[in-house]
Amino acid sequence: MRIIGHGIDLVETKRIEEVWRRHPDRFLDRILTAAERAYCERRKNPLPNIAGRWAAKEAILKVIGTGWRGEIAWTDIEVLNNKAGAPQVSLSGRTKAIADELGVTQILLSITHTGHYAAASAIGIGD
Repeated sequence: MRIIGHGIDLVETKRIEEVWRRHPDRFLDRILTAAERAYCERRKNPLPNIAGRWAAKEAILKVIGTGWRGEIAWTDIEVLNNKAGAPQVSLSGRTKAIADELGVTQILLSITHTGHYAAASAIGIGD
């Protein structure tokens, strides 16, 4: 196993909330998959989880060295929690193609959030 890339992101939840409140459906449909949206909306306060997913996706794009640009869609990255609550990453589309080219076989992800901030750290590993 080798580390191919690392990414970290920190976002102010207030910034995410402002965009979400102005364009609720359009914003969520653009950044979250249907399963991610359902997960977030099951929460009493979905904002920390929405912001956490945003930070996670930014961190993952840093792992593959692209940032959000070109043919990459936010929904190319899906972050869902396993039964134990740990976030698991699934890639598709152009994001998966780039990760495959780099030799990334798994992305380890950690997300944390408070009332004011959400942060994520991602590590891309390969064989």
